[in-house]
Amino acid sequence: MKKVHLSVTNDLFTDQRVLKMARTLYNMGFDVHLCGVKRKDSKPFNPEFATVMRLPLLFHKKFLFYAEYNLKLFFHLLFRRYDILVANDLDTLLPNHLISRLKRKPLVYDTHEYFTGTPEVVSRPFVYKVWKGLERWLFPGQKTIITVNDSIAKLYEEEYGKKLHVVRNLPLYRKPHAALPADELSLPADRHIILLQGTGINIDRGAEELVEAMKPEYGLKNILLLIIGSGDVLPELKKMVVTQKLEQRVWFLGKMPPDQLHDYTMHARVGISLDKDTNINYRYSLPNKIFDYMMAGVPQLVTRLPELERIVSTYQTGMIADSHDPAHIASCIHKMLTDTAKWKLWRNNSLAAAKELCWENEEATIRRIYERFLDSATE
Repeated sequence: MKKVHLSVTNDLFTDQRVLKMARTLYNMGFDVHLCGVKRKDSKPFNPEFATVMRLPLLFHKKFLFYAEYNLKLFFHLLFRRYDILVANDLDTLLPNHLISRLKRKPLVYDTHEYFTGTPEVVSRPFVYKVWKGLERWLFPGQKTIITVNDSIAKLYEEEYGKKLHVVRNLPLYRKPHAALPADELSLPADRHIILLQGTGINIDRGAEELVEAMKPEYGLKNILLLIIGSGDVLPELKKMVVTQKLEQRVWFLGKMPPDQLHDYTMHARVGISLDKDTNINYRYSLPNKIFDYMMAGVPQLVTRLPELERIVSTYQTGMIADSHDPAHIASCIHKMLTDTAKWKLWRNNSLAAAKELCWENEEATIRRIYERFLDSATE
């Protein structure tokens, strides 16, 4: 059985894309191994479709984190036998590339975003120079590259003249079913729930303005904003909630596995994605939360970014906000909650679109990419 090794710089627990990819490869007949980072708050995790290795680190921030992880990943790969290597994002590519060349093993590069266009990189000239230099060195030599949408694929193709495969980060299809009672989830049954979810609730994703929109003066009544997940901006959001006395209007829940998250999502009336067009990565992003909302039949409020607008407009599953002004955001939410006929239309369209926009339909591309490795001889 061919052994495939997927590496990431997170703790794997909530990395839906990598876990779905691992499950697909397992179902294809691969022996799947996952390698991530062991953190203090990492929860036990032993999926039935893969073995998991979490590397313990001394450093968990900035340069020392990436340096230590890449070094440990290199030696982890050096002294173990794998038939196919998969590097998820630029921050795992170097050790995978080196081992691929040393052992003459095939490497698949799965870039989940336009990495050097993220605000954390672009806003810091030296950091940008390092990552961009690494990308320019390594990217042209990759034979098999996957990314998450057509816009990002086009950017890379124009820059490096290479053809990329597109595998969108869509959820596994779930048939509609009754939601768990609200009290079992400790949710109020008599309030409209507005949901923002994700593991990248960071700066420039509109979360601050969304919290601001919950202030009573903006006119939203009988609502609860539920923020589920993790991200750099969460500490600041929690301070905002306290200083503006919004504790009864905004609740925070930590990151959770997909099945549990889906239970909460089903209680939402509106799902939010408000990324700003402040950098090239956000401009062409297609957050998987949009499809999670659809799968639960939750209409979406999104910003006018190309990939988001294309999906929401094509399938008619929600509204598009034209600014990040808190008053405008509150007005959009109010319209979505009070126009019952349109809300039902968006809900029905979301459930219909979910049958098409699901991981099962992306698997055809994955199988085309990886089947040739099953057919090749193991060294």
